[in-house]
Amino acid sequence: MKKIFELIGPGFITAAMVLGPGSLAVASKIGANYEYQLLWIVPLCVVFMGAFTVVSTRIGITSDISLLQQIRLTYSSWVAIVVGVGLFLVAASFQAGNSIGAGMVFSETLSMSSTPWIIGISVIAIFLLFFKTFFRILEKVMIGMVILMLGSFVITLIISNPDLTRLGRQFIFGIPTGSEMLALALVASSFSIAGAFYQAYLVQEKGWTKAKSRSHEREGITGIVILGVITSTVLLVGASVLFPKGIAVNSATEMGMALEPIFGSYASNAFMLGLFAASFSSLLGNATLGGVLISDALGFGMKLESIKVRAMVMLVIAIGAMVAIVFGNLPIELIVVAQGLTVIVSPLIGLLLLLIAFGKSAKKEMELGIGLKVLMILGWLILLFLALANGYNLFIK
Repeated sequence: MKKIFELIGPGFITAAMVLGPGSLAVASKIGANYEYQLLWIVPLCVVFMGAFTVVSTRIGITSDISLLQQIRLTYSSWVAIVVGVGLFLVAASFQAGNSIGAGMVFSETLSMSSTPWIIGISVIAIFLLFFKTFFRILEKVMIGMVILMLGSFVITLIISNPDLTRLGRQFIFGIPTGSEMLALALVASSFSIAGAFYQAYLVQEKGWTKAKSRSHEREGITGIVILGVITSTVLLVGASVLFPKGIAVNSATEMGMALEPIFGSYASNAFMLGLFAASFSSLLGNATLGGVLISDALGFGMKLESIKVRAMVMLVIAIGAMVAIVFGNLPIELIVVAQGLTVIVSPLIGLLLLLIAFGKSAKKEMELGIGLKVLMILGWLILLFLALANGYNLFIK
């Protein structure tokens, strides 16, 4: 069991970074409003993110230097800095949503301001940084949080008994009128190129080698599959429980009603626990991602033991907390800001991952089959389309 957890750790961390309160909100709202009609998007995203994650794993295993350092040597220091700063800003933006989600759990449950809870949770997250075994703590916390969420929603799904015949009829690879923005948000929350990019850092932090590269790749994408399973399960529960009741999902309380089949009158409290799990695990992972990447881009290194790296991680946590306190309970606006930054960064990150991988494959430094190349190209085209669509909706429409 210990060996299994050592292998699946990076995959779970990647999943926990991607699966935040915004992901739960988007999946719940889609299920509640459009039933099963957008479910097909999730497995498609899992395939493309899995492809980029496998490639990122190979880059990490076959390299003695970090991914951003490779970008710096191959292109220029400015390209590496732009990517690092961009990822830092995206992480800081989403961090505010994570802080709000974590604080909302206590503020709504106890009917009080979320500010002291946001501050307290941020202090706890910063406190964990000063443990010498921070990565192991991070790993265990995230694995526990993900398992907690998965168990709650899977049991609820089984009890809610979804209409499989209706699901089959609606699985038609179409986008119903009016759901375009939610569909884009689902793709953005299920296909995180930033999470895939960071996988190269996670495998190097774990000390993985080429000796068992195939096994590491399989275990590396375990978290991506689990991410897809949780997202699909939340969507299916929304479709099975909330859609028949006509609940549109405009608040955390309404999202919590999805768990009524298993928790009854305690559904709201149970969902708040799941929301905290999603928020806190994403808060830790997202801060680590942003802090490590900006540190590496600026030449401070990538080791979590470094004071400079930890300072950058703390900066992400602090920015997220401050923005959350200023904006209050307005996670939608913050998610829009994060999407605006993603418009600029995601296609560039995907393109650089693709070019680095293709370059290594051409030099025989790592194997990259035709199937993986095709998936990466198609995945990058989806990122480009998503960026253009978001850019149109944010800045032109």
